Amino acid sequence: MKKYDRLILFSLILYILTAIGTAYGVYGVTAERGKEYKIEINRLYNSLSGDEDPDRLNLRSLRYVQNVTWLPAGVLSEESQSAREKTDEFYEQGNLLKTEIRPWYEEGDFKGFVRFDYVEPDVNYRRIIWITQICLALMEGFLLAVLFYLRSQLVRPFQRMSGLPHELAMGHLKGTVTEEKSRFFGNFLWGIGQLKDTLDTSKKRELKLQKEKKLLLLSLSHDIKTPLNTIKLYGRALEEELYPTGEQKKQAARQIEKKADEIERYVEEIMKNAREDILDIQVRKEEFYLTDLMDKVLDTYREKCSIRMIDLTVGKFENRLIIGDPERTMEVFENLFENAFKYGDGRRIEITFYEEDYRQLIRIFNTGSPVTDTEFNHVFESFFRAGNSEGKQGNGLGLYICREIMRKMDGEIFAEKSVDGMAFVLVFR
Repeated sequence: MKKYDRLILFSLILYILTAIGTAYGVYGVTAERGKEYKIEINRLYNSLSGDEDPDRLNLRSLRYVQNVTWLPAGVLSEESQSAREKTDEFYEQGNLLKTEIRPWYEEGDFKGFVRFDYVEPDVNYRRIIWITQICLALMEGFLLAVLFYLRSQLVRPFQRMSGLPHELAMGHLKGTVTEEKSRFFGNFLWGIGQLKDTLDTSKKRELKLQKEKKLLLLSLSHDIKTPLNTIKLYGRALEEELYPTGEQKKQAARQIEKKADEIERYVEEIMKNAREDILDIQVRKEEFYLTDLMDKVLDTYREKCSIRMIDLTVGKFENRLIIGDPERTMEVFENLFENAFKYGDGRRIEITFYEEDYRQLIRIFNTGSPVTDTEFNHVFESFFRAGNSEGKQGNGLGLYICREIMRKMDGEIFAEKSVDGMAFVLVFR
């Protein structure tokens, strides 16, 4: 902020220096223009000669000099009344014209005086300077208004939010983010506040889930000990040959098998709870048009496919209303496209549309090597990664998230495999 305030101060200093320099320059230019009449007088004066009467000079091409009058030296030396009248008339200034009288010498001899009647250029340098200064002041005022507007609407809000990413990274999720009225960052700061609240809620829920899972594991571990101790007891009895008859031995073996099945159920329950509720996905249910969804999908991925030189083809469809969460649906498409980029062969991606049982189906197919039959049955499980994912980044949650989103929107997703690729079909109400 201090650097920005220095920029404002610099603009003020620059304005002051510019105003002073402009005033000085305008005054100098107008002063020079005010003396243009002297140029015409000097030109006429230098053109005088003894053979030409100064009173008969051609003044038509001149702008400022209006009249030239000559007083010969002989008239000045006369003592007559007419000579005095001519002299008085020569020195008499009439009308609104300015005059300049110069002596006239020719080859060292005094010939008399020449009077030049002229008008001064109409140059009001004070008015020009005032107009210039007002224009500069208006420009500086506009610049300061823009700078202060940017300071309040961009710089100050940006400075306030510059530390928020660091706070989020450090896990400081408490406290509220003050809403900003800035049209540029108001929604952003509101979104950051919502993000902090969501992360804080997720963190609390995660801690609660971890606590519940630990309690569950402790409980199941305790429950497992009972059948496990029974198995150990029967095993030791068989080892020490405490059962004399074969029927007793078979009964002990059946008990061991029964308790082993019980332990297996506990293990399955542990695995089930480890897979479930790993994500808290919230969805909205609203109506939106299929065209709006596909416009957003194609705006995002048509260029990405072009960069990767993947042939993206989209089939014809009717602009139907479908029910779901448009943002979450876009998330499903993102996961499917990213999987196609990551695990496909980069040749072709096809999107086709059809209806079945009054439901809208969207099929996304990409060419490449499909998964094996064994892996195919587990593609939607959490943390499952097929054999073709070796060496590629991922956590095995993409398709799991897609299934959870589609089911929470009362829809479904299922996979299809063919010789030359994989397809995923989205079912919407």
